[in-house]
Amino acid sequence: MTESDAEDRKPQSDEARSAFVPPSGVVTQAPPVEEESSTTSEFALPKGYGVTQTPVADPAEGSAFSTPRTYSSRDAPPAFTPPAGIPRVDLIKDAPWQDRMRTMLRMPVADRPVPETVQKAEDEGPAVPRVLDLTLRVGELLLAGGEGAEDVDAAMFAVCRSYGLDRCEPNVTFTLLSISYQPSLVDDPVTASRTVRRRGTDYTRLAAVYQLVDDISDDETEVSLEEAYRRLAEIRRNRHPYSGWVLTLATGLLAGAASVLVGGDIIVFVAAVVGAMLGDRLAWLCAGRGLPEFYQFTVAAMPAAALGAALTVAHVDVRASAVITGGLFALLPGRALVAGVQDGLTGYYITASARLLEVMYFYVGIVIGVLVVLYFGVTLGAQLNPDAALLSTNRPLWQIGASMLLTLAFAVLLQQERSTVLIVTLNGGVAWSVYGAMHYAGGISPVASTAVAAGLVGLFGQLMSRYRFASALPYTTAAIGPLLPGSATYFGLLAIAQNDVDQGLVQLSKAAALAMAIAIGMNLGSEISRLFLRLPGATAGARRAAKRTRGF
Repeated sequence: MTESDAEDRKPQSDEARSAFVPPSGVVTQAPPVEEESSTTSEFALPKGYGVTQTPVADPAEGSAFSTPRTYSSRDAPPAFTPPAGIPRVDLIKDAPWQDRMRTMLRMPVADRPVPETVQKAEDEGPAVPRVLDLTLRVGELLLAGGEGAEDVDAAMFAVCRSYGLDRCEPNVTFTLLSISYQPSLVDDPVTASRTVRRRGTDYTRLAAVYQLVDDISDDETEVSLEEAYRRLAEIRRNRHPYSGWVLTLATGLLAGAASVLVGGDIIVFVAAVVGAMLGDRLAWLCAGRGLPEFYQFTVAAMPAAALGAALTVAHVDVRASAVITGGLFALLPGRALVAGVQDGLTGYYITASARLLEVMYFYVGIVIGVLVVLYFGVTLGAQLNPDAALLSTNRPLWQIGASMLLTLAFAVLLQQERSTVLIVTLNGGVAWSVYGAMHYAGGISPVASTAVAAGLVGLFGQLMSRYRFASALPYTTAAIGPLLPGSATYFGLLAIAQNDVDQGLVQLSKAAALAMAIAIGMNLGSEISRLFLRLPGATAGARRAAKRTRGF
């Protein structure tokens, strides 16, 4: 035997010869004997049934993410396709970025269209940690400024997609922002979070952040990461447009206008202004000492109530209830209430619960402050009349002027841009005119009248936000000031102070119904504007939302 024959007779390795390959010399034409472990499913084709097998062109076609070889769109089973077909996702580029981002946020990740990167990234790809950090900082400013959770989500998603991060999932709660980015299906996700520890109202800063997000998401404007960071730092460093004493004066004017709105005269106006300004200064003093906001609201509610009770004890012929009601108007947290109800209506239930709980704490603080003063006033002989709530104060011209002054003062308290103050002032006058025409002239219930007026405010604000590509809050929040339930809150507290708990609970329930009517009306007005205006869906007219579960 030669050396080459010995090499041929050596057993080959497992890489060259499988255990299932028939050895040499065995006839291979005979069909192999089936083993017991072979597939014998009743769904398998019987032997002898001729089926032309399609050769596999590429092993990658066998992936779980690729279309099966036997799939045919003409013969597709109806069980896996909707009767009307799957709508094609076609986002309109000239639509506002808020609508485009809301549409994609409500889609599953697999259904979202591939982003067209607006901003130029570096050659090695986008700096993922820096993009996520920029996104969180933008979301922090919006959430701290009072923006709704859905709008914060949309802004964060717009920033990520503009820099090429398409597989991003932002998550917004009351005090925590987080975002997760997964580079591919097999890579580990990158997650970052940021805590919002301090909130402050500054709609000028809010408008600047919206402008930055609009520039980042615009395909005709190039904003690099460095430029975005620089602009964001400038927004943070900018001072408020109005000083503290201007805000105190605006608080007094707001209370005075509210007192005229509910039937007060010039003496009532001056008393409400003085009481609200004194309460605001006391609240600033408590804030400087580090007391929580609960105690700040409690202290701020006392001076106006004390002045109203003092005027009654001094037998001054004025409506003391109007003085106390004006002070309550300056304290009621309408902005937080509207934001909380809006978050609940749009599906952000955790954030909505936290916001409404915050509103409840503020409201309880106001109640405690007013009740303490009313108890002392009743003890000292103050003749406070709960039946004054039944008196009609139908003075159209005075009330319209007072509502516009109230809205103007509210806009200053919200630190709005001067260019938006006049528009929102007119919006507040229109809102009160609609309410007065329905309630006083038409005899419609105050809850229904409030809901319709707030709906018009929300509709107008959404139209203005679309026209200017900005947030709707500067055009809506101050305009709901004349509709706040200040008088119902006061008369409920007065009835409780006079041991008429049943009547007090009725009035407080009315105040809660009015507050809910304001919040729901504003949200409904915004949604109605989206129903009739062009939305970013070519075939699917409405933005996607959660389906009704029918209770299960």
